[in-house]
Amino acid sequence: MTGVPPTTGEPVGERVRRRLRELRAERGLTLEAVAARASIDVSTLSRLESGKRRLALDHLPALAAALGITADDLLSPRRPVDPRVRRPPQRFEGLTMWPLTRYGGPGGLHVFRLRIDAARSVPPDPLPVHEGHDWLYVVSGRLRLLLGEDDLAIEPGEAVEFSTWTPHWFGAADGAVEALAIFGPQGAGVHLHD
Repeated sequence: MTGVPPTTGEPVGERVRRRLRELRAERGLTLEAVAARASIDVSTLSRLESGKRRLALDHLPALAAALGITADDLLSPRRPVDPRVRRPPQRFEGLTMWPLTRYGGPGGLHVFRLRIDAARSVPPDPLPVHEGHDWLYVVSGRLRLLLGEDDLAIEPGEAVEFSTWTPHWFGAADGAVEALAIFGPQGAGVHLHD
């Protein structure tokens, strides 16, 4: 594999530091998020990752738990990763979301294939707002997007992007809708549980 540092002969400390950086980036987590989950100082985590501080065995369990893995996963050489995303669809109030990313990319962005049932046509009151930014691309059907005071019909082949600090909701205009969406971490949670 090109671009992947060799692990044979790699000192354990270097391997763990490299795995910490890789896993944190794969999951779209910041130093602050991992440090908070591991109950360590951000500067300590930064120094551990960069090799400016010696990695102690007692760091491993907390760091592994913060990344959702075992300590063995941090110590082991990198295993080839199956590139296929095999996460089950998530359903909520007329919306089915198929995850197209494992953990989200940089900044925690999550990509989904959406199916919006025709019955999802009545917006909540009040319209939700949350931190972040949403992007939607309509593949088929007509999407109804309420964005602040605007009531928009988004046609197949059209894309929209907007700040989610604006009150918003999307549903079906006049039949089922297929779309692609990119949500930040807050948007993925809100659209699954609004």
